[in-house]
Amino acid sequence: MRNKGEILGAVDRPVLFIYLILILMGWVNIYAANYSLDHPNIFDTSKEYGMQFIWICIGLSFGVCLLLFNGEFFRRNAVIFYGVVLLLLICVLIFGREVNGAKSWFGVGGFGIQPSEFAKIGTALVVASYLSDASMKTKGTMELIMTLILIGIPSVFILMQPDPGTLLVFLAFGLVLYREGMIGNIIFLGIGLLFVAVTTLFFIKSEWNPYDDLIIKAESFITLAIMGVGVLSFIVIKRLVKPRFRRNSFKSLLIVVLTSLISVWAISYVYESDAILKPHHKTRIDVLFGHMEDPSGAGYNVTQSKTAIGSGGFMGKGFLQGVLTKYKYVPMQSTDFIFCTVGEEWGFLGSSLVLLLFLALLLRIIHIAENQRSVFTRIFSYSVASIIFMHILINIGMAIGLAPVIGIPLPFFSYGGSSFLSFTAMIFIILRLDSERLATFR
Repeated sequence: MRNKGEILGAVDRPVLFIYLILILMGWVNIYAANYSLDHPNIFDTSKEYGMQFIWICIGLSFGVCLLLFNGEFFRRNAVIFYGVVLLLLICVLIFGREVNGAKSWFGVGGFGIQPSEFAKIGTALVVASYLSDASMKTKGTMELIMTLILIGIPSVFILMQPDPGTLLVFLAFGLVLYREGMIGNIIFLGIGLLFVAVTTLFFIKSEWNPYDDLIIKAESFITLAIMGVGVLSFIVIKRLVKPRFRRNSFKSLLIVVLTSLISVWAISYVYESDAILKPHHKTRIDVLFGHMEDPSGAGYNVTQSKTAIGSGGFMGKGFLQGVLTKYKYVPMQSTDFIFCTVGEEWGFLGSSLVLLLFLALLLRIIHIAENQRSVFTRIFSYSVASIIFMHILINIGMAIGLAPVIGIPLPFFSYGGSSFLSFTAMIFIILRLDSERLATFR
C-alpha cells in the first residue's frame, strides 16, 4: 500500500475538481432553496443547508478513507458488500420507517438512512467482480443470466418497499452489459419496449367502440396492432430476405412480438394493481400522460417547478432572488425539485452550466474506464457513469414535466445524506481504483 501522499498525487484531478464544484454548487442551491432571514448563516445546523454541510464533511472524510484502501480490497470484498446491502434491504422491509407510502428508510435519531442508495454501490461492485473474474473465459448466456440475477435480487427487494424511482435506476446496468458485449441488440429491443410501454400508458384509459356491443380497450387494440405489424413483417421477410437468413429473421421477429405483447399486458396489470403501484404513483402517471388534470394536487409540484424554471429566463433572477423559491411555492424544492432553484436563480445559462459539468463528469469517468487495464475497474466505472446518468435524466425530467414524479435525487445537489454518501463513495472508489491503473495488469 502506497503512502497517503502518493495516493493523493495519483488521483484523477479532473474528476475530483468537477466533483468538488458540483457539491459546492449543490450546497449553495440548498441554501437558496431554504433561505430564511431568521437563519441567514449557511452553517446553521437547524436548517437543511447546515445539515448538508455536515454531510459534506462526513462524505469527504469518508472519501479520503476510501483512498487509503488498496484497490484489491474492493474487488475481493465485493460479495460481502453485496450481502450487507441485501441484508439491509430485507431489514428495512421489517423495521424500516414508512415515508410517503414506501418503507425505504431507517430512522436513526434525527437522521434517516436509505439502504437502496447503497444497494447501487454493492450491486456495481459485485457485477464488476463477477464479470472480471479471471476464470471467466467467455461472457455467454449463462454469465448473462447470472449477472441479471445479481442485479435482479436487490431490485425485487426495492420493488417490495416500493421504491419505483430507485428501481428504474437499476435499468442503468443494461448500458454496462451492452458495453461488455453481453446483450448485443437486446438494448435496441429494450428501447423498442420502452416505446411500447410509453404508448401503452398513453392510451391505457382509452376505449374504442366501433359497434354498440363491442368495446375494445387500449391493451387489446395495441395487442392487435402489434400482431398486425408482426404479420406484415413476416410477409416482408418471406418475400425479401434470402432463404439462408430467414430462420434468424423469423426468430428475431418472434422474440420482438412476444416480448412486446408480454410488456403490454404486464404494464396494464401493474397499472391496475394497487399492490404494486401505489395510488399516488398512479395519479402522477395519469397527470404526466394527460389522463387527468390536477394542478392543485398531483400535478402541483411539476406545475410549480416548470413555472419556477421558466421564470428564470436566460440569465436568471440572481442568487437568493428567486420569488417562487424564496416563498416555498415548489414542494420538495431542496430534494426532488432542486433543479427548479437552479433554473429560477441562474436561468438558462446556469442550468446549462450544471448540465455541462455533469456531462464533463460522465465523459471523464468513461475516459477513465476506457483507459483501464483492469476489467473490474472498467466495469465498475461504467456502472457508476450509468447510475449517475440515469439519476440526472429522471430528476431533471421530473422537474420539467417529462418524467413522472418518483423521488429521484439529483446527484450532489439534492439534500440528503444517504444519496450524497452513496455518490461520494462511487466517485472515490473510482479515484482509488484508477490511481493503480499503471500498476495493474489484470
